[in-house]
Amino acid sequence: MRLSRYFLPVLKEDPKEAQIVSHRLMLRAGMIKQQTAGIYSWLPMGFKVLRRIEQIVHEEQARAGHIPMLMPTLQPADLWRESGRYDDYGEEMLRIKDRNKRDLLYGPTNEEMITDIFRSHVGSYKDLPLTLYHIQWKFRDEIRPRFGVMRGREFLMKDGYNFDLTKEDALHAYNRHLVSYLRSYERMGLQAIPMRADGGPIGGDYTHEFLVLAETGESEVFYDSQITDLTFGDRQIDYDNVAECQAVLEEFTSRYARTDETHDEAVYAEVPEERRRTARGIEVGQIFYFGTKYSEPMGATVRGADGAQVPVHMGSHGIGVSRLLGAIIEANHDDKGIIWPEGVTPFHVGIVNLKQGDNSTDAACDAIYAELQARGLDPLYDDRDERAGAKFASMDLIGLPWRITVGPRGLTTNKVELTSRRTGQTEELSPQEAIARIAQIYQPVLGVTVADK
Repeated sequence: MRLSRYFLPVLKEDPKEAQIVSHRLMLRAGMIKQQTAGIYSWLPMGFKVLRRIEQIVHEEQARAGHIPMLMPTLQPADLWRESGRYDDYGEEMLRIKDRNKRDLLYGPTNEEMITDIFRSHVGSYKDLPLTLYHIQWKFRDEIRPRFGVMRGREFLMKDGYNFDLTKEDALHAYNRHLVSYLRSYERMGLQAIPMRADGGPIGGDYTHEFLVLAETGESEVFYDSQITDLTFGDRQIDYDNVAECQAVLEEFTSRYARTDETHDEAVYAEVPEERRRTARGIEVGQIFYFGTKYSEPMGATVRGADGAQVPVHMGSHGIGVSRLLGAIIEANHDDKGIIWPEGVTPFHVGIVNLKQGDNSTDAACDAIYAELQARGLDPLYDDRDERAGAKFASMDLIGLPWRITVGPRGLTTNKVELTSRRTGQTEELSPQEAIARIAQIYQPVLGVTVADK
């Protein structure tokens, strides 16, 4: 994309309404525009990152054997009355009447609707196990929406639901989701720690939420410092192997890590003092096993091997897709702007032309731009007639991981500059070498992620 043709309404000054870094930088970098409290339009660059995050989630869900679908944003209230949750959700639920005075609601989650879909189409134990998921917009009427997309009223969420014959099978689904979430977060450049959590209005005795450590986190967290040394890495897991998935769960949850809601001082005191840590955390996902909480009252049963009807065991599993964008920025920024991890960056590399209108630099930039695209990469070419300082400031603000700077002086010796946004280090390379280096850096990313062309 040529920047002269792109819609990127950057702001020079910090917006007064932004209280935290991610909100401030998303507004300044032209990624979002607030339409009303807690509700945002996603402008092209913000939307681009949102789609990259969504693509990673889809790929890791497919790897785990989970099946995508799509449910509507509006739901009939009668389903929630069946489960007994319609009145329990309180004022966070947006309740609506249509022209025929039927009660509807803007879905904050989908346990009731997916249970209704299941009971309408699945009747035998032979159809299990089954895990369905979708990525859809939700609405929760927060009393004080703030912090930008970190606590908005409308948000994009992946929510998945497993249906299993037994508790043991459902707990394997729980473990399978934990593994897939660890992989997803690491691909986004995040360390998201699974922590013992409270079931809240969704319910369930087994639940972990995934938190990214950040000063602006809404939760106080207590943990054993050893847990921050754990990484999932490139290991391959057979998602059908119960023992392998259980081993990953034990590896990542055996050390103390809890939110303030479930913190236990007596258990925490057993952690060696030098490893005890307290911090703030941003929740970016949660997994639940809640047994037959919904299947029993809503009649979601299957015929077992003995012919008897039994309620299925269920769980639900969510990832905050739009919230993740804010969390990534909170964990990756400096005083100049955003620093995108390679897995989610809106553009893979920026190209800065130091002398727009000069025949040699224009030709060199055009050639680099075309070759990067030919290699399946997505460059952003700053071809504006602006001074160099303004171009560098824009690139630093929007945070592309790599920048190729092209100027007439360097071209006299066939050199361009390749700069890392994270470290600030610059190398002088030939244009061909710079292109090859960028392609090498992104080869692991593009090997598993569809490029957004």
